[in-house]
Amino acid sequence: MGLFSFIKEAGEKLFGTGEAKAAQEAASKAPTPVNVDAANAAAAQAIQNYIAKNNLPTTGYDVKFDGASGTVIVQGNIDTQENKEKILLCCGNVAGVEAVQDQLHVPSPEPEARFYTVVKGDTLSKVAKEMYGNANSYMKIFEANRPMLNHPDKIYPGQVLRIPE
Repeated sequence: MGLFSFIKEAGEKLFGTGEAKAAQEAASKAPTPVNVDAANAAAAQAIQNYIAKNNLPTTGYDVKFDGASGTVIVQGNIDTQENKEKILLCCGNVAGVEAVQDQLHVPSPEPEARFYTVVKGDTLSKVAKEMYGNANSYMKIFEANRPMLNHPDKIYPGQVLRIPE
């Protein structure tokens, strides 16, 4: 459990032109609580849809979005450490999100994976060489980040990756 930081400008463009930006603008302009709540709920639903699209569990926990801070709050129970980490990455690797508050509980916790933020010029081979000492271990990183990654060459600066031991 904890707070994970992400790069707000990087990530999946789930909100198109709208939900997270609308939630943040609504919060900054101090409109009615109903409007802020509706914008935050729409952004949270877009994130939940993205989690489902990646074939990850969607029950047992709640996803909330706070547009004022760009924070996703994930609270509840999840079956495995791997699914927990993938859900957190789905929540954070979204344009408009700069933090994820992890309040997920795993009944039988396993050791946590490390996380790595991609920088310009990185490849999975380069990350594997840095993390494991062997560039050919890139498929281990790719598999650990499936289904969010669909090709080993499709990573982008600002993306946070799960690095298993």
